[in-house]
Amino acid sequence: MGAIWKKQVTAEALNARNNNTLASHLKMVVEEIGDDYVVVSMPVNETTHQPMGLLHGGASVALAETVGSIASNIAVDDQHFCVGMEINANHIKAMRQGTVLATAKPLHLGKASHVWEIRIVNAQGDLVCISRLTMAVRKI
Repeated sequence: MGAIWKKQVTAEALNARNNNTLASHLKMVVEEIGDDYVVVSMPVNETTHQPMGLLHGGASVALAETVGSIASNIAVDDQHFCVGMEINANHIKAMRQGTVLATAKPLHLGKASHVWEIRIVNAQGDLVCISRLTMAVRKI
């Protein structure tokens, strides 16, 4: 399958668009845009920890929703936008420090909804969290 994107964007433009949002406060960075996936990184540090010094599950979910939302919104034309409807996550491996990478790939790209699988891994490629995000497609 060829590229699924309907909008021409760069990682730099997407990162600039995220200024002064939750993504920027958690230091999320768009790292890569492939033909059918988007990768966003996030540090694991005091900003994303829970009180026991581990990566907060909510930070992982915020990362998953961010990368899936970015992907969904560039997979629609300029007459549409996408918003989150439902997200779930299974937290698999704990982390105390480092960086996680979240990769969003489509499971379904319909006219009214998109479903994305988001895999969050550590630097060694170990699965930290697996998530599924459903996005509503709306007309502007």
